[in-house]
Amino acid sequence: MSSLYLHIPFCRSKCPYCDFYSQVADESQLDDYIDLLDAELQLQAGRRPATEPLETIFFGGGTPSLLSERQVAQLLNRANQQFGLARDCEISLEANPGTLTGDTLKEYRSAGINRISLGVQALDNTQLEQLGRGHTVEETRAAIAMIRQAGFDNLNLDLMFARPNLKTCDLESELTTLLSYGPEHVSLYGLSYEEGTEFFSRLQRGKLREADEALYREQYLLLHHKLTQAGFEHYEISNFARPDRRCRHNMSYWQRRTCLAAGCGAHSFEQRDWGIRRAVPADLDRYRRCLKNHRSPAETLETFTRQQAMAETVYLALRTADGLNYERFYQQFNQHPQQVFAAQIDRLAPHLLIHTDRWTFSIDSWLIYDHLISHFL
Repeated sequence: MSSLYLHIPFCRSKCPYCDFYSQVADESQLDDYIDLLDAELQLQAGRRPATEPLETIFFGGGTPSLLSERQVAQLLNRANQQFGLARDCEISLEANPGTLTGDTLKEYRSAGINRISLGVQALDNTQLEQLGRGHTVEETRAAIAMIRQAGFDNLNLDLMFARPNLKTCDLESELTTLLSYGPEHVSLYGLSYEEGTEFFSRLQRGKLREADEALYREQYLLLHHKLTQAGFEHYEISNFARPDRRCRHNMSYWQRRTCLAAGCGAHSFEQRDWGIRRAVPADLDRYRRCLKNHRSPAETLETFTRQQAMAETVYLALRTADGLNYERFYQQFNQHPQQVFAAQIDRLAPHLLIHTDRWTFSIDSWLIYDHLISHFL
């Protein structure tokens, strides 16, 4: 299986908590960028060995819903010409409420988009204003109605917790509202204060207060219990899905499958040898120069050794409810993980759930995932 990620680094405005690479652009800049993406896809196809058709495509950003149907269709047609698309290819597009219309959504669907990921983030207008989101709860409700009317039956809603001044009881009320919209998938993110963002600056000046560990844990576990009670599978640290509605694209990351990527700021991974990870620097002028000169804008970040590949296979698998399957690991590396990581197992004993065929982490262990996987780094 192989996938393709397309990065659209443009937004209407910059959210004060966001540290992703993005900038404000007008229509002519978007047209220019889409032509550059098109050129990069052609360049990649010419240098990439023939493989199976793409199983998933993901338009991420930024705000991909700023694109027109024509621009989306141009990229999907190019991907089909250069790589081929599987019949059941999952094609996702990230969108923000307030950037969608009923006609645009119908056109997206005609172009090939079959999954929408909507950046709800909060369901309280005061909180949305504080987050700098640029949309209202009413616009969220209207966007979801339009998405359904356009015929989309695979909808993800993003919700952020541990937000400034957010009480757990208010979060529970927001989640009840979110569930009333009937999404097939929910992604949850705890607010983090990243250096270089406006929120980080406010935190340093004492204008914002970060949620403490106890509140963060309380809100995460509330979301887990409420969503699983509602019939969702908590299949990855931050992701919940109705039966058979996991995000197949994201699963490719956690299973270390090939994911090509195009766009300024995009990251890719190839399964070749023990794995190669590449990234395109977040510099739009450089990106344009490279492609005008028919040069790949991607740089190699990491070429994995066998040991590194084994370690990453373990800790990425432990992000998921499936965990690390012993037999699958042996088929990949001709060694049992119990032999390779005996010392790590001893140190992780209080947190690691050992089954007959796999290792998994508990929900509580996911809360300290970054600390636990340090044993594999």
